[in-house]
Amino acid sequence: MPVLITKIRENREKVGMKQSELADLVHVRRETIVHLENGKYNPSLKLAMDIADVFNMTVEELFEFQEAADPVHGFEHKTRIGSEFKSEV
Repeated sequence: MPVLITKIRENREKVGMKQSELADLVHVRRETIVHLENGKYNPSLKLAMDIADVFNMTVEELFEFQEAADPVHGFEHKTRIGSEFKSEV
């Protein structure tokens, strides 16, 4: 099952922004930002675009899906980078 990985915290901290400040800018509660940063919530497309706009990034730069490895069958781990996949074992 794909897992959504975000770079929200990394970019927010890089510019010295608090979670509450980002939440205010994109019109959500601070808890929503907390859940996004901790991988407990997947944003709507609109929210993903709004957050990406705050950091002057594309959605693809801020979010990526990772396929988790299957420990039973040994499937490889694939990471989407832009429009390409990089395989890792």
